[in-house]
Amino acid sequence: MDFTTLLFLALGLSMDACAVSISNGLSFRNYGKKEAFLTSLAFGFFQALMPVIGFFAGQLFAGAIQAVDHWVALILLGYIGGKMIFEAVRELRHPQNCDVNRTLSPRMVLMQAVATSIDALAVGISLSLMKVNIAFAASSIGIITFLCCILGSLLGKKFGSMLKEKAEIAGGLILVVIGIKIFVEHIFGL
Repeated sequence: MDFTTLLFLALGLSMDACAVSISNGLSFRNYGKKEAFLTSLAFGFFQALMPVIGFFAGQLFAGAIQAVDHWVALILLGYIGGKMIFEAVRELRHPQNCDVNRTLSPRMVLMQAVATSIDALAVGISLSLMKVNIAFAASSIGIITFLCCILGSLLGKKFGSMLKEKAEIAGGLILVVIGIKIFVEHIFGL
């Protein structure tokens, strides 16, 4: 996997966490610079950890699925990206009001970090099939997620809810396109 593809993969994976960071900036009265930093750090950590777990799980099964690895990557990334797009469109159609008096707890941050990184676990399985350097890929995903979340937190405080769903849609589209690219490269030997 080349660096450009990895960059777009990391950006696509980070969009859920970025969207949650935007929401946190909008929703919680105690969400300042310290909370934005710590939340972004948690999101980046879990986005880096989950592909590593998925990578090693994929290694266990790589021999059995090597002949269909491009299909697995296409299906997993297509499903994840499609799900992100579907959920973002659903939120656009049925927006929910945020309670501005809520406070963000460490438990909520942990739950958000794990929930937004589940997709990265599935991506880790795909990465194992492509023989990617997982240390570089995972650290890139974690750093890019951290940076996107910091930016998302600031945007959430400044601009409100206008960006949340758009970020999720963009992230979903990126993942779907990467899945198609992997499939096409494998089928046509590019």
